[in-house]
Amino acid sequence: MAEVLVYVDHADGAVRKPTLELLTIARRLGDPVAVALGAGAEATAATLAEHGAVKVLVSEAAEYADYLVVPKVDALQAAVEAVSPVAVLVPSAAEAKEIAARLAVRIGSGLITDAVDLEADAEGPIATQAVFAASYTTRSRVSTGVPVITVKPNSAPVEAAAAAGAVEQLSVSFGEKSTGTKVLSRTPRESTGRPELTEAAIVVSGGRGVNGAENFPLIEALADSLGAAVGASRAAVDAGWYPHTNQVGQTGKSVSPQLYIANGISGAIQHRAGMQTSKTIVAVNKDAEAPIFELVDYGVVGDLFTVVPQLTDEVKARKG
Repeated sequence: MAEVLVYVDHADGAVRKPTLELLTIARRLGDPVAVALGAGAEATAATLAEHGAVKVLVSEAAEYADYLVVPKVDALQAAVEAVSPVAVLVPSAAEAKEIAARLAVRIGSGLITDAVDLEADAEGPIATQAVFAASYTTRSRVSTGVPVITVKPNSAPVEAAAAAGAVEQLSVSFGEKSTGTKVLSRTPRESTGRPELTEAAIVVSGGRGVNGAENFPLIEALADSLGAAVGASRAAVDAGWYPHTNQVGQTGKSVSPQLYIANGISGAIQHRAGMQTSKTIVAVNKDAEAPIFELVDYGVVGDLFTVVPQLTDEVKARKG
């Protein structure tokens, strides 16, 4: 059966959820072959095997941590040459998308980014994308070379499917450009204990209607009751009410959770572009004419300062 390369996103051997989703998708196209790089790469093998990886190509060279991006492109190029896959799948994250783009140039292939679905076809995988601020849905395929495709988190369920997961060392030759940009220091991001925004199954966001940084704990309390990530509109971020890293929208992060709850967000196209592919959308806004209500599955016309605490209390009560 044809093989499909899957780039593994992990932290010291702990595989992140988008990679497990990719393995589910990869099985539609062929036999998944995972590529794990950096410290802890071999430790990923058991998890990857549990989710369908027939092989795990590993390389733990120091270059992946010491230098930016290019060594990982070298490794994926080596994997493509070793496996001759029908496609290369990469999570849609900032660094991973840069790796995918550079790889596509290296191997002379077409690139599709931010796919929300993939299906097998005799002429090559067909990718579904939401484009032009999610106003249109397109279906496309790469016509040149080995397709390199980045897939949005939450585009598929995580499904266990035991496979061999045989570990093989990947031989990588690093080019001169690999050491062009050296990492001098790293500062760990302070953990909030909440899920990563782009990976979360539930996102609770606040906008201009929250009316100040001092009121964002209302949004955080609802998010914590649901085990959700916290997002913010551009208006809230620009006003300094919440960190830019939590901005959802065209100039922020794009999310596609199972449930998106927008509180005090009008629904300008800038924001919609970053969350319109969410599976279920709920909005709370006291303006019945707010554009966000054109998009939602469920809308509550009401004051968020009344609705959100009541919703939080109800969630907590039902959880016991």
